[in-house]
Amino acid sequence: MSMTDPAMMSAEDLVALYARRMLSPVEVLQAVTERVARLNPTLNAFAVMNPKALAEAGASEARWRIGRPMGMLDGVPTTVKDLIDLAGFPTRRGSRLTETTPAEDDAPVVAALKAAGAVIIGKTTTTEFGWKSPGDCPLHGITRNPWNVHHTPGGSSSGAGAAAAACFGPLHIGTDAGGSIRIPAAWCGVVGLKPTFGRVPQWPLGAFANVAAAGPMTRTVRDNALMFSALARFDLRDPFCLPDEPRDWRDGIEAGVAGLRIAVLRRPGFDAPVDWEGIAALEQAAQIFVEAGAEVEEADPELPDMREIFGRVWGVALSRLVRGFPETRRHMLDPGLLEIEQAFAGASAEEMMQYEALRITSAHLMARFHQRFDLVLSPCVPNPPPLADAPTQRPLEALFTNWAPWTCAFNLTRQPAISMPMGFAQNGLPRSVQLAAAVYRDDLVFRAARALEMAQPVGVAEL
Repeated sequence: MSMTDPAMMSAEDLVALYARRMLSPVEVLQAVTERVARLNPTLNAFAVMNPKALAEAGASEARWRIGRPMGMLDGVPTTVKDLIDLAGFPTRRGSRLTETTPAEDDAPVVAALKAAGAVIIGKTTTTEFGWKSPGDCPLHGITRNPWNVHHTPGGSSSGAGAAAAACFGPLHIGTDAGGSIRIPAAWCGVVGLKPTFGRVPQWPLGAFANVAAAGPMTRTVRDNALMFSALARFDLRDPFCLPDEPRDWRDGIEAGVAGLRIAVLRRPGFDAPVDWEGIAALEQAAQIFVEAGAEVEEADPELPDMREIFGRVWGVALSRLVRGFPETRRHMLDPGLLEIEQAFAGASAEEMMQYEALRITSAHLMARFHQRFDLVLSPCVPNPPPLADAPTQRPLEALFTNWAPWTCAFNLTRQPAISMPMGFAQNGLPRSVQLAAAVYRDDLVFRAARALEMAQPVGVAEL
């Protein structure tokens, strides 16, 4: 990260400079907001800006001046995805059908960020209700990729991915029910973690409550672990939340991968597509791990066809969501959502119980697989990001050909999985790989991701 432009510095560097009184949160916020003012009209990463951010930065500066920071993120600019409640702001979810009434309470992750002293600069765009991977929505329009504005940043955490790559602050929070953190992280060349299910509390729960997670999107692995340390705190509002003791997830992150057993996954239950650039990134990452002392081999957990399971979970949840709106207003929804509603309107409870049983079987198979392997290495996305202005067509087909064939399995099994940049394709857009570990071993994905980062550092988009 840059040591001259505060907007391009890591969160770790900012906190260290605050502590030494070599930089102030107000100076950093000013640098970030100048960059947002200059670049966001093109990128469209924000749903709304926080007018109180300057006052929050000033309060943080006063705390640092007397040596009493609130927490590990005090004064660090941060964004929140607009699927998450931020008190005083409406949660629009990218939809023209949502209420404009401001949320009364902070979501658990927002409360955690505020308790750590983070300065929330705004809410980032999302696809409508987080339903798809192309980064557009009826309410806020098209969000664009900082590496090439003709392309999408991905979704559903579209604004968070674009904001991270554009250096609109170092810390961003997204949500992920089938790849919505990892896909935009992959297409924007940043680090995106979908943590173990329940590790980061969520409330209110969305349409995909049984498979969704909230997690950090950052430019560095250590920043990702730092932000995760603030987010992974118990909150009784979430009935699935793990009662973890607070910890610093950077502890042990530099331990490397020597002696770890890593499986290269080429078939997540079906013949998932991936282009040659994705395969090259996968093989490069595997070689990095071998040279770092890991035991790497191709292996297959023999999963069932994950398309059948996730397609049903995804489709029925969206169909239920659409039917919650009056028929007279549904024309205001993304047309793709109406197509999904039609396809899954007749699903029965018996079918859903059958697919839930298959989901649990898949989780068991992966748990047994991790008795042999510490980590799984796979592609993250099948192709480079599509064009930002391209219409969404045949979403049922696109889900497993262009969007989430490699990411959705780890939502079903509830494992931690992280998207890692792996240089650039011939077209200048980022390449990536995905790392997953057994449930509750978020520490291992951080260790392996850090080892990749040390061997394959990635810069920032030049805008």
